[in-house]
Amino acid sequence: MSRTFAIPDIHGRYDLMCNAITQIKAIVRPEDKLVFLGDYIDRGPHSALVVRRVRAGIDAGLPWIALKGNHEDFMAAGVGGDNQMLLGWLQNGGRETMESYEEIDRSIEADAAWMGQLPVFHEDMHRVYVHAFAPEQFEMKDAPQGDVLWTRYPEGADVGYRGKHVVHGHTPKKNGPERFTNRTNLDCGAVFYGRFVVGVFDDEIAGGPIYQIEVMA
Repeated sequence: MSRTFAIPDIHGRYDLMCNAITQIKAIVRPEDKLVFLGDYIDRGPHSALVVRRVRAGIDAGLPWIALKGNHEDFMAAGVGGDNQMLLGWLQNGGRETMESYEEIDRSIEADAAWMGQLPVFHEDMHRVYVHAFAPEQFEMKDAPQGDVLWTRYPEGADVGYRGKHVVHGHTPKKNGPERFTNRTNLDCGAVFYGRFVVGVFDDEIAGGPIYQIEVMA
């Protein structure tokens, strides 16, 4: 029985992410995988460290999948020369991210280029993992990236994707996760509230998480 550990919006909270990964390591099996749902950066204090840790795991060949979030979209475009996106990024946590790169003397340009190439979804037999939204009218490979990264589900909407359960973040809920029949929103606003929740899904069983790993600041 393989499992997927879905890791939502980190937003520079390196402490919470490391604590969660430590707990995952204690129970993970070779057939399991980790799916990061994006938004590694911005607002929190240690975005560069978060990106370094995620990239190191992937480079080491661990079964980690890193998806792009809207904040990675901001940074990739802004650092890449899109002045309008750069301004939006700086107004939404980008300044804190730039400071975190200066503190550890890491190449922000190299990480921005990496972010620009990240996939925007991961799909398996029973679920679709995205940062924000899975538009049913499109095949996921053809879905507009802006929709997948930026669109929010209407409040309380119990919507999946073509018979599959959707796992996402992007919409912080202090008392989350939000668990519906057809989707799970794991974003508990870790950067605001100091509470971080990883969803654990059985790859052979449809529906929401079988349990969750909770970390508190």
